[in-house]
Amino acid sequence: MSLKRAVLLVVVLASFLTPFMASGVNVALPQINRDYPVSASMITWVVTAYLLSTSAIILPLGRLADLIGRKKVFLGGVVGYTLFSVLCPLATSFSLLIAFRLLQGVGGAMVFSTGVAILTSAYPPGERGAALGINVAAVYLGISLGPPLGGLLIETLGWPSLFYLTAGVGVLVLAVSLTVLKGAEWKGEEGRFDGVGGLLSGLSIGLLVFGLSTAGGNWWNLAYALAGLLCLTVFVWWENHTTTPLLNLRLFARNKVFAFSNLAALINYASTFFVSVLLSLYLQTVRGFTAEKAGLVLLAQPLIQALFSIPIGRVCDRIPPRLLASVGMVLSTLSLFLFVFLQDQTPLWMVVANLILLGLGFALFSTPNTYAVMESVEMKFYGVASSVLGTMRLFGQATSMALIAMIFSLFLGQSTLAPSMSVPFMAASRVAFLLSALLSVVGVFASLARPPGKKSSPPSATLAA
Repeated sequence: MSLKRAVLLVVVLASFLTPFMASGVNVALPQINRDYPVSASMITWVVTAYLLSTSAIILPLGRLADLIGRKKVFLGGVVGYTLFSVLCPLATSFSLLIAFRLLQGVGGAMVFSTGVAILTSAYPPGERGAALGINVAAVYLGISLGPPLGGLLIETLGWPSLFYLTAGVGVLVLAVSLTVLKGAEWKGEEGRFDGVGGLLSGLSIGLLVFGLSTAGGNWWNLAYALAGLLCLTVFVWWENHTTTPLLNLRLFARNKVFAFSNLAALINYASTFFVSVLLSLYLQTVRGFTAEKAGLVLLAQPLIQALFSIPIGRVCDRIPPRLLASVGMVLSTLSLFLFVFLQDQTPLWMVVANLILLGLGFALFSTPNTYAVMESVEMKFYGVASSVLGTMRLFGQATSMALIAMIFSLFLGQSTLAPSMSVPFMAASRVAFLLSALLSVVGVFASLARPPGKKSSPPSATLAA
């Protein structure tokens, strides 16, 4: 097996692992809530905790991987992710479960920050779009199998089985990696690691997400979000003055493709990620579906994403990614507006049809947008570029969950999820879909704001300090 194919195999396996767990956990939330009886807003922390730690640490990890070797960080992430997949079901309290999910997120960040960078390094430009399309398809395959397979496992063996199955896949990924990538390594450049910048970036994201997530129960918690904004301000100042920055922020001013592609990614994930979580709760709590049946309904969106990602990835080598991604944002926006009219007895076929529309929109957006980001920088900085994009994606997802937690707190208070709470739950859902649709409109303009070409800046405008 050639090194290119070996890299593709390993990265695809890892790209399947983490979204499989993520989408499966969405279906498991009602059953986890029965074992840990906390409020509706608190149970969302099973998802939010993972996203918080992942988004907070992925950028410094990407830079570290460029310095010490991407394969080392990648394999360390697989080990950590697998270990805490085993420990999560063994948690004796909800607080301990959240702690394990936070640590599992660290392992996930180590995988996220290096996988695309390794893949992009291994494939030349003419083949890169197809390889990225295959990788995105693996992500969506994991998302696709998570709800139905996770739902089946949850109904028959309980929610811990989902974590144990994921751990088994993690062991397989590690074994394959150690076998087919033996002796290979990818590094970016020599330099020093910006520890202060890494700390400030992590604090910024962590405090922002925590403050937004808990503000619904106590508005004083917005102080955490304000502290996060303060840390972000200090981070920007520090990065512009240190000689070895974690991220050269001038890139965002000089490279419009890079800047607007990342902004579009942030908005896209912030406006759409909560949909599968909310619909899982809607189908099981309001409609009375089993976890297995709810998983089959939720399969519609990621299945469409998986089916279209490879052909769209091939098209990226011929059609400007800006156009494809912008059309995808428009379709996603339309789907969110249609979900505003969701009722407790909405015909199931309408829910599935709208999920298909959302899946098509996301397939048209994701691969072209990733392609645009990675094509806009030099090869030696792929690790940081991949991590910036990963930060936008994960911070967007975490923000999406933070907003839904805040909305649940406002409409449901400290109540646990139950059929008797269907009226305030549906009211909260409509507000969430409306706000997200309006945010997605902004994302359409962000996507269109990019220059029409694949690259907007000369080689000198890179991620270099």
